[in-house]
Amino acid sequence: MSLGDEHGHGDSARADTDPYGGGQTRTRLPDRTGDPYGGARRGARSSSRGVVTVVAVVVLLIAAIAFANRGSGSSGSASRGSSGARAEAAATAPTGTRPVTTRSAGLPSGFAHDQQGAQSAAANYAVTLGSTGMFKKDSRHAIVNLLYTPEAAAKLQGPMDQAYSADFLARMGLDADGNSPKGSTFVSRATPVGTAVRQYSATDARVSVWYMGLIGMSKTATTDPITSSWKTWTFDLRWNQNDWKIVSDTQQNGPAPVPGDDRAATSDQIRKAIEEYGGFTYAR
Repeated sequence: MSLGDEHGHGDSARADTDPYGGGQTRTRLPDRTGDPYGGARRGARSSSRGVVTVVAVVVLLIAAIAFANRGSGSSGSASRGSSGARAEAAATAPTGTRPVTTRSAGLPSGFAHDQQGAQSAAANYAVTLGSTGMFKKDSRHAIVNLLYTPEAAAKLQGPMDQAYSADFLARMGLDADGNSPKGSTFVSRATPVGTAVRQYSATDARVSVWYMGLIGMSKTATTDPITSSWKTWTFDLRWNQNDWKIVSDTQQNGPAPVPGDDRAATSDQIRKAIEEYGGFTYAR
C-alpha cells in the first residue's frame, strides 16, 4: 500500500476510475482552523487506530485488511530476519539499473533480478495492497493473482473474500461492492518511506518496507475521519515467472515519529487534497 518512480499503485482516492489504486501523489495538508476533527494540534495518537490482523492463511497475513481495521496492537509478527542480523543501511537509489517498463493489468512488472529490484517490487506491492483496489472483489482478485505466487494466491483468495465481507465494508462506510456513498471519498493509501533488505539470494529475498498509511472517509460530516499510521511491512519474495512474487508477508506497528505541531485539516480540505494530489509511484 503510493507505496520511487513508476509503479502505478499508489492507492488512489480516485478508486472509481482506477480499480488498482493507480499512482497519485501524497500531500502535506495546509494549516487551518475551524477543523471538524477538533482543529487542535495533533497530539500523539492512541493505538486505538492501530491495525488488527484479520486473516492469516498459513503465514500469509493480509495487509490491506490490517489497514482497514482500527483495533489496537500489531497486525502481524515482526520480520523473520536471520538471527537479528542488521539490515543493509545503504539507501535505495531513486532510479535503478533497469527501469520497469512493462505492466500487467495496469501494475508494474519485470523488476530487476537483484537486490534493488526486490526492494522496488516490495515497495510497489505495499502501495498496491494498501490501495482502495483491495476493497473491490474483481480488482482484489486481479491484484492478488498478479503479486503473489500461484500457490500463495490460491490460498488467499477465499479467506480474503470472507474478510472483505459486506459487514466489514459497511464498517468502513462502503457498500457491498466496495463503493463509497455519493459525495464521499474513501481513502486508503500506503506511502513507503524506505526499504531494507533482510535476506537475499538469487531465488528468494526478504524485504521490509517502512511506510505511512492513510485510511478513512472524506465527506462534509464524518465520524470516521482520515487518519494516519506508521507500519513496517515485510515481504518474503521469490523469483518466479521472471519476476519477484510474494510468498508471504507480515506487518508490525511503527516505528512512528513524534507527531509535529501541524493542525489537522478539515474534512473538506482533506477531500480536495485527495482529489487533487495523486500518489507517488515507486518502481524504478
